[in-house]
Amino acid sequence: MITASEVLETKRMVEQDNLDVRTITMGISLLDCASSDLKETCDKIYNKITTLAKDLVKTGESISREIGIPIVHKRVSVTPVSLVGAACCKTADDYVAIAKTLDDAAKKIGVNFLGGFSAIVSKGMTPSEELLIRSIPKALAVTDVVCSSVNVGATKTGINMDAVRLMDSAEQTKDKDCIGPAKLVVFCNAPDDNPFMAGAFHGVSEADAIINVGVSGPGVVKAALEEMDAECRKANGDDKSATFETLCETIKRTAFKITRVGQFVAQEASRRLNVPFGIIDLSLAPTPAVGDSVADILKCIGVEQPGAPGTTAALALLNDQVKKGGIMASSYVGGLSGAFIPVSEDQGMIDAVNVGALSMEKLEAMTCVCSVGLDMIAIPGDTPATTISGIIADESAIGMINQKTTAVRIIPVIGKHVGETIEWGGLLGHAPIMPVNKFSSERLVNRVGRIPAPIHSFKN
Repeated sequence: MITASEVLETKRMVEQDNLDVRTITMGISLLDCASSDLKETCDKIYNKITTLAKDLVKTGESISREIGIPIVHKRVSVTPVSLVGAACCKTADDYVAIAKTLDDAAKKIGVNFLGGFSAIVSKGMTPSEELLIRSIPKALAVTDVVCSSVNVGATKTGINMDAVRLMDSAEQTKDKDCIGPAKLVVFCNAPDDNPFMAGAFHGVSEADAIINVGVSGPGVVKAALEEMDAECRKANGDDKSATFETLCETIKRTAFKITRVGQFVAQEASRRLNVPFGIIDLSLAPTPAVGDSVADILKCIGVEQPGAPGTTAALALLNDQVKKGGIMASSYVGGLSGAFIPVSEDQGMIDAVNVGALSMEKLEAMTCVCSVGLDMIAIPGDTPATTISGIIADESAIGMINQKTTAVRIIPVIGKHVGETIEWGGLLGHAPIMPVNKFSSERLVNRVGRIPAPIHSFKN
């Protein structure tokens, strides 16, 4: 059993190293809300969310005050809406009506985000799923806290290129700094229990309601590595650094402590809300705050800037040790657990882009060994849609072949060009507009059908 005294040991981490519980996310099944009447479906959705999650924010704030650890966000994820709306949605605007209902429910209970305006179409699309996908740009434009995701590929099924071609959501939010794509994640091998936005949804394999907690602490890991090397230099001379063995042990021990905090919070939230505990997602998710950066950890491991030769190796080491430490601290580690490498949300990544160390191609290489993929990257607004589809296809292929989750959240900023910046504020931060390859992938993207599953997907 986890005691409050264990959590109190992390006081220094909170005060000095930006340790936080990034989110308590309540997953809610909406399968029993489906009906053939749109208004009835919307009413059931609103009532179920506002009933089950009515105390979520209050409970999170109460736990945070009692243990002295920030719980930054309280969120809700729901069953992929394409499944819930299939019987009643005959047009894209019908799905937009459900999105508005979700937004209203989220605002009523006071959560920061609600995820699950989603479709799982890795092998093919029903007419209803295609309607939802086509409704995403408008749905994200007319709502404030609703987030969307589309799973376009999986190791077992291949990549649905017909769905990949439909991924475009910037135009309708151009008057809001093209915020729409920042609330949309395109996945391959999406997990059912991810508490992090914008990609969270409540999988059909989950219970009626569940509590998932996402913990983050890149600043804590950075501080631990700095202390490790300082001790090594003190003992062995100014030119000495700790060995890889010591480095790995330090990351594992730190990840263990961070995960124990999340375990305590998850158990308390589950008990107080009377909702079963699901998983702890230990993801080193950075924020724009100085000192809360995955890029800075990579520098501590030994690269001058993220993007330098050795960066992918350093990130692979970090991701693996974080998971090893987290798994020892909780029996239910899940979600995306590992390290996120968003650009706009990580000041160290932004700096690396600005000095020319980090390119789109290097970021793609790094996604082969990290937890997610190309995340919160701003690109020129005049980038062809087929180029964006090609980037999504590339990232999906990495996930499909390597049997891992990958994702794309890139934002074509209309009216902006390479060298300019875009400011969103909050956790989304700001980003330099990054160049993309100018050569066309139009012929590839416009082929009809899907890329087949790889041969190793047929293991049973």
